[in-house]
Amino acid sequence: MAENRYSDADLKEFEELIHSKIKLAREDLDQLKRSLSHQDDNTTDDTSPTFKMMEDGSETMSKEETAQLASRQEKFIISLENALLRIKNKTYGVCRQTGKLIAKERLRLVPHATLSIEAKQNQ
Repeated sequence: MAENRYSDADLKEFEELIHSKIKLAREDLDQLKRSLSHQDDNTTDDTSPTFKMMEDGSETMSKEETAQLASRQEKFIISLENALLRIKNKTYGVCRQTGKLIAKERLRLVPHATLSIEAKQNQ
């Protein structure tokens, strides 16, 4: 009979991995937020008007990209936190489509995965 959940030792390993990924993701998110709020900024306030106009357009585009990255990072953190809930409920690592265990190798690379490779390919 195939296993339908990971052992407590396996879950502990994944929990530690996820906590370390959350820590790094939050550090990245903080840096992106600082960038958006211009805390670490070198502005063009003292440059010529023509250059400033070109720079402002570039800055707007860069701000939008940074905001998108921050949004993606927030979603990633939420996904990791949801994975921690699945560990607590002992449902972590079970494919939500097939009900089979997701390969450990996949979970080590994508710890917030909820689909096995097989299910992901069938999407």
